[in-house]
Amino acid sequence: MSVSRRSLFAAGAGGLVAAPLLAAPAQARTPSWPAHSATVQSHDGLEPGRPGRDYTPVVTPDGATLPFRIVGGVKVFHLIAEEVEHEFAPGLTATCWGYNGRVHGPTIEAVEGDRVRIYVTNRLIAPTTVHWHGVVLPSGMDGVGGLSQASIDPGETFVYEFTFRQHGTFMYHSHHDEMTQMALGLMGMIVVHPRNPRGPRPDRDYAMMLSTWKIRPGARRPDPNEMSDFNVLTMNAKAYPGTSPMTAELGERVRIRIGNLSAMHHHPIHLHGYAFREVATDGGDIPESAQKPETSVLVPVGATRDIEFVADNPGDWAMHCHMTHHVMNQMGHGFPNMIGVNARNIDRAVGSLLPAYMTMGQDGMGEMGEHVGMGHMDVPENSIPMVGAHGPHGYITMGGMFTILKVRDRLPANGADPGWYQAPPGTQARAATGAELARDGIDTGSATQSPAHTPASSNGSGHHDH
Repeated sequence: MSVSRRSLFAAGAGGLVAAPLLAAPAQARTPSWPAHSATVQSHDGLEPGRPGRDYTPVVTPDGATLPFRIVGGVKVFHLIAEEVEHEFAPGLTATCWGYNGRVHGPTIEAVEGDRVRIYVTNRLIAPTTVHWHGVVLPSGMDGVGGLSQASIDPGETFVYEFTFRQHGTFMYHSHHDEMTQMALGLMGMIVVHPRNPRGPRPDRDYAMMLSTWKIRPGARRPDPNEMSDFNVLTMNAKAYPGTSPMTAELGERVRIRIGNLSAMHHHPIHLHGYAFREVATDGGDIPESAQKPETSVLVPVGATRDIEFVADNPGDWAMHCHMTHHVMNQMGHGFPNMIGVNARNIDRAVGSLLPAYMTMGQDGMGEMGEHVGMGHMDVPENSIPMVGAHGPHGYITMGGMFTILKVRDRLPANGADPGWYQAPPGTQARAATGAELARDGIDTGSATQSPAHTPASSNGSGHHDH
């Protein structure tokens, strides 16, 4: 039988029309299962999850967990939005907005299937709301002022009630004038544990919120109008050296949950000494077949990422944002490039007018914090050096989004900081000896002119200043 072009197109069109009809029964048989991660299909009659029994409680370094009581099978929480005096690092405090006397707010912890009732009291000078970021819930509980609810006026208390239908790492934050209110600190983490874990529980479970602030040296309040030049970058509202370390014992399974509610910046968080797996986002668990080993995880704005690894490499391991300006504190940009400048003439000229003057930056910014600590230079009131703190082998020239993971054979029973790691003999970098250089044929070359001895130029054009 011959087939014409016209009959072929007609048959094709008919096939296109018929295809949905043929597919309909298969679609009807597809089970209704949520896209988010859930381990139970029905949440009716589930007992409230208990810490220790049903999950390993999460630890929020430099933070806290919001307490609850159980009333009629419902977990009851109380958030209080209020003004808070907060210390970002020793020497830098600011008047912020937070919850329950903290910046950021305490972590809300629950179990998949828990029914929760969260009261929110507003002690601020402005209306506010709370949005449960990433949580699947009824529209009227979503917390968007003017859209899903009336805003909570100063002095009012609202109540939110819903069931956690999924597990995972989520966040909460103001959704009323959020540019202002989030920039002042109104945010926190939510951790919902699975009702029926598919794998082993973590031995150590940490939560970490990333955020950015603009606090000009000497200022007492973050600037919510800043759009790009953020100068205080924090983990759980602390900037190094204000961050507390995380700890783990050898062989323990560690999960770190990282949320990012920075105003404008994504953060590639890098962990030294380990390869880990990214196991979940705020959208749900990542199938094991899609997980891959990483040493850095990119945490976008408005998202969470969970990583897991086994603590099998002892030591003190840096964990930090790998955007280099994000590991600086209150960094300024309004000065010329001083790298390689001979500052002696400048020091002599200015020193006659300002005896305490000292040029800095000709060999980088690494020594700034050390000079401040030794009393060689002052910083403005309520401000901190751009980098650093003293470590076991000299000055640690990092600030901002920087913390330390300390892995030991055994940790102190009282949970105290185990102190600095003592590397076994032969496992630490050191100065090479002359005998070693000769043995391996390493020629370090003759002495050359140091960059610090090049002529001064402050305008970058190659013309000398006089």
